This record gives sequence, C-alpha cells and structure tokens, in this order.
Amino acid sequence: MRRPYQPSLLRLLHGATALLVPLAWLTGLVVVSTSDGRFGRLPFTLAGDWIDIHGTVGVLLWPIALLFGLYALTAGRARLRQPANALALVALALAVGSGKLMDEDWLRDGQLDHLVYSVHLLAWLLIALAVSLHVAGVLQRGGWPLARSMASVQLRPGDLPGNWFDQIRRSFRAGR
Repeated sequence: MRRPYQPSLLRLLHGATALLVPLAWLTGLVVVSTSDGRFGRLPFTLAGDWIDIHGTVGVLLWPIALLFGLYALTAGRARLRQPANALALVALALAVGSGKLMDEDWLRDGQLDHLVYSVHLLAWLLIALAVSLHVAGVLQRGGWPLARSMASVQLRPGDLPGNWFDQIRRSFRAGR
C-alpha cells in the first residue's frame, strides 16, 4: 500500500493553522473564564492580560487563515467535499472574521451583549466541534498513516515552494 502524501503548501498552511487554532481556542477559554464568567470560571487564575494575548494570537492567525482559505477554495477544493473539512474552514472563517469585528474593550467593560461577541462564542464552539470531527474523519479515512502524512517533511519533485503558484494555477484550469 502506498504511503499517503499531502502537498507541501497544504502541509505548511495546515500546520501553521493547527498550531495557532488551539492556542487561540485555549487563550479564548481563559478570556471567557476571566472576563465573561457566565459559563463558569477556571478553578485557577492566570496572570496576564489574556484579552491582549488572545488578540495577538488572532492577529497571527488572520493571514494564515486567509491563505489557508484561499488554498482550500482553489487547490484544496476536493478536500472540502468532506463535511468535517468544510465545517472546520467555515468555523475558522467565522472565528477570525468575528474576532476582527470585536472591540477588546467590550469585555473589559463588561459589555457582553454584542452580536459579534455572540457570533465569536459560537465560532469558538464550532471550532472545537469541527476540529474533533476533522481529526476523527482523518483517522477513519486513512488512519495514522494519513494523519502522519500531514506532518511529513518529505518533498516530491514538483512540490517545492517554487512550484506552489503553478499548482494553484493548475487547480483553476482543472475546475473549468
């Protein structure tokens, strides 16, 4: 049986997203626990301005999410047929988009009734669901070999960074 191979651009964008999304999710958990509290509080306290930390992670995630979304809608279109992949991308777009629309002072001032904040909380829950379904789907479809293929550093001919633009361009032709 042939080992699964994922394109290097997908692995790079997926890997960066896979590092930043859990970090955003966890810092968001701390923010909701300390600044909102309607859903409970963590049993411990953490020093630091977690709203700013969470916002910084969001700022780092924004361009990666944009590039990942563009990749998914072009060269990765076929992967979006998997509902878990599509849900993960929608949840990511919703989380990043609503996060960009929020004012960090809302939480500091106790203003918890903004629609955008509610959408951001919904996106936070969708991210958790989507990532769980995505990982389960990967393991169901291809098991550990497929999961490991996303972390591989091996490159095939034609899959070097210099080839990425041509890969995207070819995906537009294939979609016609």
